[in-house]
Amino acid sequence: MELSDIDLNQLVLFQQLMVERSVSRVAENLGLTQPAVSNTLARLRRQFGDDLFVRTPKGMMPTPFAEQLAEPIGRALGLIHSGLNQHSHFDAASVQRAVTIGLTDIGEIVFLPELVEQLRQQAPGVALSTVRTTASTLREDMESGKVDLAIGPLPQLKAGFFQRRLFRQRYVCLFRKGHPLDRKQLSLADFQAAEHLVIVSAGTGHGKADELIRRAGVNRQVRLTVPHFVSVGHILQRTDMVATVTERLAERLVVPFDLRHLPHPVALPEVAINLFWHAKVHRSPAHQWLRGQVIALFGEDKAPAPARPKPAAGPKTRKGA
Repeated sequence: MELSDIDLNQLVLFQQLMVERSVSRVAENLGLTQPAVSNTLARLRRQFGDDLFVRTPKGMMPTPFAEQLAEPIGRALGLIHSGLNQHSHFDAASVQRAVTIGLTDIGEIVFLPELVEQLRQQAPGVALSTVRTTASTLREDMESGKVDLAIGPLPQLKAGFFQRRLFRQRYVCLFRKGHPLDRKQLSLADFQAAEHLVIVSAGTGHGKADELIRRAGVNRQVRLTVPHFVSVGHILQRTDMVATVTERLAERLVVPFDLRHLPHPVALPEVAINLFWHAKVHRSPAHQWLRGQVIALFGEDKAPAPARPKPAAGPKTRKGA
């Protein structure tokens, strides 16, 4: 197929369908009638010799061939848009808007204090709110623009999303100062003999640590199980329980709750904490600025890395970026 065989507006409509999965919403976004969108889709189907999108109860779902097309088409349209708007400027100091970020309860403890202060200084007109990344509607809310960014280990955000790694972190054992295990090193035998606080944080990716501990044949005496991390500091401060948590969370809790942490005696893999955003806002100057603030504050590699989408899986940056 030659470029002269296709209209640029058809590709814009294709990309909109990849994002919205709805003929009516695409028609509204582009200022067209629904029959006009359907007719353009019919022409695209004839030109590519593929259905491209199939109507399902969940909307217009892309075929495997359409998913393969999504990455190069999205990248090409992004380059064109960037070239046409290279003089666009975002003035953070004067903007008035609300920003919503998807975070776990760990993320709120680790990220929010510094991020709120950064936004207060750089963009005082920005009002920040958070939602849980465990919400079943997170993907749809990011597609619709209700949620601007999400941070964490979020394997459910794949096709249609960009991601950038902020950092990797290990798991540690956290307990109160003066605990019987408060020494230079924690042995596996002592770990098994201790009483444990277990946090079941479904849908966040942190549950894999508990699964790997079980697979390693390590038996823990579980005294208490809770569904979130917010209460961990309060509980450990006044008990002899031990908790397996990420190192950055431990670092935030040791001072206010008089705790201590040691390397974990079980060989657990490091967890990658990534920043996610939807393809529809990838070129937005406001979103680029917001992402830049998060990366500058929390990214281990502070230099911005170019986004590089994965083939056939929607736009996504390299994980190691």
